[in-house]
Amino acid sequence: MPDGRTAILDRIRSGVAGEQASAGPVSEYATIPRVYVRAGQLDPEARLHLFLDRLRDYDTHVVETSAASLPLTIAAVLREHNQRKVVSADGLAPEILPRDFDFIPEHVAGLDDLNACDGIVTVCTVAIAFTGSIVLTHGPGEGARRLSLVPDRHLCVVRAEEVVETVPEAMDRLAAFATHPITFISGPSATADIEMTRIRGVHGPRFLDVVLVR
Repeated sequence: MPDGRTAILDRIRSGVAGEQASAGPVSEYATIPRVYVRAGQLDPEARLHLFLDRLRDYDTHVVETSAASLPLTIAAVLREHNQRKVVSADGLAPEILPRDFDFIPEHVAGLDDLNACDGIVTVCTVAIAFTGSIVLTHGPGEGARRLSLVPDRHLCVVRAEEVVETVPEAMDRLAAFATHPITFISGPSATADIEMTRIRGVHGPRFLDVVLVR
């Protein structure tokens, strides 16, 4: 009579052989009906309105601007929140940053700088109107992952053409980054304990500013 170990291994081998002989889980996955909405149905203006509405619902500070006014708008947001020591993500296009502001480049900012700074400035890869999310793939202009986790305030520049309506549309745009670290941000970081006491800043910045460039 086989011992327990042998019996378990025999059952595993039998199960694996059965899967290989059948269509297998990959084929079964492909046959799952997908009835959810995969493409946006809103016009561009309605899509942006939904995005901004969701951001505000998540307690995000939102400012709209034009490409020409972007540097002035960023400077105004930083001044509004009394931010002086700000880290800029490596790879940000220099022309979007205000010239009269002394940013700390990401590549020279150590952990102490990130802990002590007043905030960071980045761009994003895509934004999702339905969930009010911005998505970082941590490429040029988006900073390393620690940049979006340690500082207390995050200013993200989002361009209108980067906003999609649905999550599947965002996933299509992110397909090329499947092996990259990806960060989804839906409002300032917040959590609640068992007594439903809301605490901000546990897993990332307590404050999120989004500058939407139309």
